[in-house]
Amino acid sequence: MHVIPQDKYTTVMIVDDSVFMRDMLGTMLGLKGFKVVAEAADGDEAVVKYLELRPQITFMDILMPNKSGIDATNEIISIDRNAKVVMCSSLGHEDLIKAALESGARDVLFKPYKDLQLQEVLQRVMQF
Repeated sequence: MHVIPQDKYTTVMIVDDSVFMRDMLGTMLGLKGFKVVAEAADGDEAVVKYLELRPQITFMDILMPNKSGIDATNEIISIDRNAKVVMCSSLGHEDLIKAALESGARDVLFKPYKDLQLQEVLQRVMQF
């Protein structure tokens, strides 16, 4: 089953310091009909690109250089309280995941990415 995005949910930004992880998630989202309009390698770059492009969904890694995903999410949410941010994390970072959700993230996607989990996260986030 594939998510067919509604027009207002077609654009996404992927934030991760790993090019491999950005490419993998971008490919998965593209196959579901989403358009990746921006990528960023750290939280500072994410905030700048968010302000410029206002993607409907942002996938944000938690641990990155310069500015963490949690700090970037806090900043994005303070600018746009309706921003839809999905935190991307490895299992075992429960404290960070809790902090990320408290910062305003809508959901969590665990690495390594699995199609079924991505599908479920997209369905939940698109309901907001």
